[in-house]
Amino acid sequence: MSKVLNSHQPVLLKEAMEALCANKGGKFLDCTFGGGGHTSAILDSSDENFVYAIDCDPQAKERANALQQKYAGRFAFCNINFTEADNMYLSPLDGILMDLGVSSFQLDDKARGFSFREHTKLDMRMDNSSGQTATEFLNTATKDELVEALRDFGEEENWKKITSLIIGNRGKDTLAYCDLFANLIAVNVSDRGKGRIHPATKTFQGIRIAINGELNALLKALPVLFEKLCLGGRLVVISFHSLEDRIVKQFFRRMAGQAVNRADNEPAQLKEKFAKILTTKPVVPGENEINLNPRSRSAKMRVLERIK
Repeated sequence: MSKVLNSHQPVLLKEAMEALCANKGGKFLDCTFGGGGHTSAILDSSDENFVYAIDCDPQAKERANALQQKYAGRFAFCNINFTEADNMYLSPLDGILMDLGVSSFQLDDKARGFSFREHTKLDMRMDNSSGQTATEFLNTATKDELVEALRDFGEEENWKKITSLIIGNRGKDTLAYCDLFANLIAVNVSDRGKGRIHPATKTFQGIRIAINGELNALLKALPVLFEKLCLGGRLVVISFHSLEDRIVKQFFRRMAGQAVNRADNEPAQLKEKFAKILTTKPVVPGENEINLNPRSRSAKMRVLERIK
């Protein structure tokens, strides 16, 4: 594998390949190319596989170029967000993969502003060629928008205090640099002995979800992608956040003609069944994978097969 891909560790790789039936040959879409780990594995699984890959990160194109020669005629890349997949002309697909985690390349690139350990500009955009940076969001968002990011998206228990800290530090360097912002939270908010994660982890996560519109993008993309599957085709989604997983779970249940949640009182006979759920419970990484790649610890994979 190319050196540009070596530092990337795709999550639940073996499980995803089995879920996609990648060894049988077919046409696949990797909606989150990232470092190309899953795409490469699909292409290596069978010489009869063709993979379309997309990613909104402008830097992903360079990584995709590394695969063009090795898999000539079997790989195509498009630099777009997966919400734009409805604009792609694709023949019915045998499998679609969505890995919703931030790629290792984005996390490890200091200039991208995702890491609270680096003295670098607080950015956090998946597509750093457009849109609002994290600093711009922190300095201009309404109080309600900050609460939504911290309490709802980040599921941060100390959202009230952190919201006040943000508003009180507007215009200062503490909201401009990753390490300064993380330290502001760490100094002022107790982690109550939880110790395993940095006190700013959930805040960073919530802000990232907010500025990239990640949950709305997922809601929009799932039905579009499902329609691109052939009969028997499978949609495989790996999520890293409880809100993402809930969206995926509810969509899968809707497609399978099941009650979406406890508030869903529509009679079963009125529900139409378009798919079957192949994962009663989400697939999660084993202890060995978590030890090798700690970033995989929160991953959950769900699989849906189209039947109608």
